[in-house]
Amino acid sequence: MSTPTAVIVGIGPGLGLSMARRFGREGFRIAFVSRSADRHPAYLAELAAEGIEATGYVANVTDEARLGEVLTEIDSAGAIEFAYYGPGAPGAPIVPIAEVDIATARAAFDWVWPAVQVARAVLPGMIERGTGGVLIAGGLSSIRPMPMLGQLALASAALRNYAVTLHADLAGRGVYAGTLTIGGLVERGDIYAAVTADPAKYGAAEGHTLNPDEIADTAWEMYRARDRAEQVFDVLG
Repeated sequence: MSTPTAVIVGIGPGLGLSMARRFGREGFRIAFVSRSADRHPAYLAELAAEGIEATGYVANVTDEARLGEVLTEIDSAGAIEFAYYGPGAPGAPIVPIAEVDIATARAAFDWVWPAVQVARAVLPGMIERGTGGVLIAGGLSSIRPMPMLGQLALASAALRNYAVTLHADLAGRGVYAGTLTIGGLVERGDIYAAVTADPAKYGAAEGHTLNPDEIADTAWEMYRARDRAEQVFDVLG
């Protein structure tokens, strides 16, 4: 059999890279996607040092045409057996939830549509083969009221519901879907770096951080066991 491919959409120095390393250690060829190639050499070198075959691709997930081209290119090099969707939320200013209008809410869903595009690209082949899986990372506001996240709570809830509904639909067909619900600062990630660099503004991070390697271990176990649709990581209290 050919080497299976795991595509990591939204790789960064935190959870995305940990996911690439974890699935790479399980024998997957890694294809990762980010909006800039600036960090690709470092990621490729780190993965190669662990004996993991990897290729980097550039696409902004909000560019539907480009993301589609990249997914097609990755799949043509080897069927995608696993897809992880975990890009950061849109960087637009947070609007208080009681002040969110339609335009603001609609813009927040720019985080959701690429997840649907990724799933739609990979699921037909997985369903035909009766193997594979999709994992989507989302935020704690999908299950807990967090007014400070404003319009992002709407998109986060939509991502979670999409993933758990896919899980229910795909059960019994050999294909897995699930979600990682993240409630905390993921160590080594860009948001973690920004928060810890300015504790006067953001407060102390101690006690509110998550180890991305441990999350990736759980993600692998979810994919392997296929016994649950969601794992919640909550260090926010």
